[in-house]
Amino acid sequence: MSTQEQVVFGTEDLLLSLCNSVTKVLNLATQSQIRYSGMVQRISRTCLKPDIGCFVLFDGGFSGLVVINFSAQAAMELYESYMLSMGMAKAELASSYTSDEVSNVMGELMNQIVGDFTGKVGRELQTHITQNQPKMLVLNKQVMLSVDTNLEKPETRRVTFYTGRNNIFYLELAIDRTEFVKLYDFEPQEAPDPDELIAQAALGAQPASPPEASDPEDLLKSLGM
Repeated sequence: MSTQEQVVFGTEDLLLSLCNSVTKVLNLATQSQIRYSGMVQRISRTCLKPDIGCFVLFDGGFSGLVVINFSAQAAMELYESYMLSMGMAKAELASSYTSDEVSNVMGELMNQIVGDFTGKVGRELQTHITQNQPKMLVLNKQVMLSVDTNLEKPETRRVTFYTGRNNIFYLELAIDRTEFVKLYDFEPQEAPDPDELIAQAALGAQPASPPEASDPEDLLKSLGM
């Protein structure tokens, strides 16, 4: 294959794939329309911000960090829509974003998002990455995440997302600077049926092992700081 014919998959392509995983999972889980901005920000560092910050580390073919910062309004909208779509009565839902139940549900959704992304990486890029359990933190102030020491040539991006009611949340991605070059043509494996995945999730009212909200000390320890 000549240089002109080579297909290169870089940071923005990985980011777009991740953004599509966010909208795919949340649209199915909440039965609403989640969308993201057509503009991406290049930022110098990732951070957890109020009101709910969630992060996942991944490693393998390439290393990185995914952070999603939810406003209280966005978190409650997604939480309520998800639980109502699973048949829960509105009167039984948590009333505050600081509830452990809200953190657990948002962590489970984050787990599904990154799981969908890692699956696509395996099918489309023919490499393998693993993720840790999502870490949730209810915040009243910003917490900086220093991942630069774990990445050789970090590239960091932020994308703005909008819920069906126009509440805002932000996704941040920090990864090693990397490019995938297609050496030969191949057919990606078929993706699992998303309806089947949602149906399986709906079989249990709660995640099998729900992520727990973290305190700042646990957060820093998990980052090796």
